[in-house]
Amino acid sequence: MFVTFLRFAENRGAAPEFMAAHNDWIAKGFADGVFLCVGSLQPTAGGAILAHGESRAAHETRIAADPFVLQGIVTAEIHEIDPKRTHPALDFLKAPA
Repeated sequence: MFVTFLRFAENRGAAPEFMAAHNDWIAKGFADGVFLCVGSLQPTAGGAILAHGESRAAHETRIAADPFVLQGIVTAEIHEIDPKRTHPALDFLKAPA
């Protein structure tokens, strides 16, 4: 499982120009069954993604393809988590024993 923080960077002002492409990229992450949750970091610091179901290398490749990352609007900080205890509704996140 990955938690990725997309923190606004130097080119933040270009965000409106690339918002549609960024939203399309997010939609693909959900359509691929990888993104579980996407939201904004408050107050207006960028965004965050909770993802599951792909390798570290595949996730890094996916994040690098985000138009906001490509345009320097955000920088990505990826954290990998190996869940050990979860709410029963989230048991699918744990690796098989």
